[in-house]
Amino acid sequence: MTVGFWLPLAILLSSLLPGILIFFLDESKHRLRTILNLGGASLKLVLIGLLIWGVFNEIEYETRLTLAPGMDLVLHADALSVLFVTLSTGLWFVTTLYAIGYLEDAPHRSRFFGFFSLCVSATIGIAMAGNMLTFLFFYELLTLSTYPLVVHRGTPEALRGGRIYLTYTIIGGAALLAGVAWLRAVAGPLDFTETGILASRTDLDRTTLTAIFALLIGGLGVKAALVPLHGWLPQAMIAPAPVSALLHAVAVVKAGAFGIVRVVYDVYGVEFTAELNLLLPLAVIASITIVYGSVRALFQDELKKRLAYSTVSQVSYIALGTAILGPIASIGGIVHLVHQGLMKITLFFCAGNYAETLGIHHISEMRGVGHRMPWTTLAFTLGALGMIGVPPMAGFISKWYLGRGALTAEMDWVLWVLVASSLLNAAYFLPIVYKAWFHRQEGEWPQERHFGRFETHWMLLLPPVITGILALLVGLFAAAPYSALEWARLIAFREYGQ
Repeated sequence: MTVGFWLPLAILLSSLLPGILIFFLDESKHRLRTILNLGGASLKLVLIGLLIWGVFNEIEYETRLTLAPGMDLVLHADALSVLFVTLSTGLWFVTTLYAIGYLEDAPHRSRFFGFFSLCVSATIGIAMAGNMLTFLFFYELLTLSTYPLVVHRGTPEALRGGRIYLTYTIIGGAALLAGVAWLRAVAGPLDFTETGILASRTDLDRTTLTAIFALLIGGLGVKAALVPLHGWLPQAMIAPAPVSALLHAVAVVKAGAFGIVRVVYDVYGVEFTAELNLLLPLAVIASITIVYGSVRALFQDELKKRLAYSTVSQVSYIALGTAILGPIASIGGIVHLVHQGLMKITLFFCAGNYAETLGIHHISEMRGVGHRMPWTTLAFTLGALGMIGVPPMAGFISKWYLGRGALTAEMDWVLWVLVASSLLNAAYFLPIVYKAWFHRQEGEWPQERHFGRFETHWMLLLPPVITGILALLVGLFAAAPYSALEWARLIAFREYGQ
C-alpha cells in the first residue's frame, strides 16, 4: 500500500485516535489532555500540508475499504475536499486552543474534548468522502458526536436545546438516507465524479431523479439551516462558546452546505441539475433563507442568537452560488465556505470572551466594551465588516463573485437579494460596533474577571485575533497564488468541464 492510500486515513486518525484516548483520561490529567489535543491538531496540519502539495502536483490520494460487494468506504482527495479539510483543520487548531482556555476549570473536560475530537474527525470524513455511502456514514457520526457537546452543561435549557437539535438532525438524516438508498437502487454505485455521475445517464427516469434530489437537499438542508429547516440552530446556542464556534464555522452547518455542493456538482452535475429545472428552486430557497435570517437577526438582543440567525443567512450564500448556473457564481459560493468560516468563528470567539470576562450575553450590555476589551472588539469589528461585505474583507470577495455570476446567468434579481442582505447585515452589526466603541460604559459589568496584563485569558484572546486578521488577509490577498479564491476558481472550472 502506497502513501496515496495511507495519507487520507492518517489525516482522519490524527484526530480520531487522540479523541478516543482522551475519553479514558482522568480529569486531573490536564497536561496530557492538552498534549493530545494540540499534538493531534498540529500533526493534522502537517499532514494537510503534504496533501495540498500532492494534490497540486496531481498525485492521487485515495483510501478504499470494501465493506461488502459494491459497498466501499472511500476517503478521496480532490480540490474541493482539500479546500474544506484545510479549513476544518486550521480552525480546529485555533478552536482547540480556545477551548482549553475556556474550559480551564470546568468539569467533564475529558468527555468534552473526546467528543470534540470525534466531531472534527466526522467533519474530516465528510470533507474527504469519495462517495455518498462514506458521506452518509460520517454525516450521521457528526450528529451523534455533536449532541453531547450541545448538552455539555447539563442544564434544563441545554437539554432542551439538545433535544431540538437531535430531533431536527435525525429527521434530516433519515431523509438523506432514504435519498441515498433510493438513488443507489436506481443508479448503482455513487462515487463522486467531477461534472456528476448522473450527467451521462440517459436511462434514468427524470421524475424519479427529481424526487430523490428533493430528499437529498431536504436532508442536507437541515444541517445547512435552510428555511424552514433552521429551527434547531438558535436553540443550540445554549452550548459553550467553543461548541457554537465549531457548529457554525467548521462542522455542522458547513457540512450541510458542503453536502449540497457535492450533490449538485459531483452527483447530479450542475448542468444536468439545470436540465432538470432544479437549480432555480434551490436558488429561491437559498435567497429566502438569506433575507429571513438577516431579518430575524435584527430583533435579537442576545448576542449569540443574533450571530446564530446571521449564520442562517450567511451559509445560504454557498447554496445560492451553487444554484446559479456558471462558474463565476460557483467561485463565490465555494470560496464562501472558507470566508464564512473565518468570519463567523471570529465572532463567536469574541462573544465567548465577552461572556467569560465580563458576563456580557446581551447587546444591550455592550456599551463601551471596546475600551475594556479593545483587541477582542477589534477582532469582532473585522468579522462584522466582513459579514456586511465591506471591501477589502473576505465577505466582499464572496458577494462580488456571486453578483457577477448572477448577472452572467441573467438572474438579475439575485443582486437585489445581495443588496438587501448587505443592508440588513449592516443594520444588525453596525449598532453593536458603534455601541462597543463610541458609547460609554454604564455602571458595572455584569460579572467582571481580571487576567493580569491581558484583557482576558491569553488562550481566549489569541484565537479571535488570528482568525480576525485572516478574515482581512484572505480578502486583501484574494488574487495571490494558492489562495482560497484561486482554489475555488480551480474547482469551479473543473466542475464545468473547462
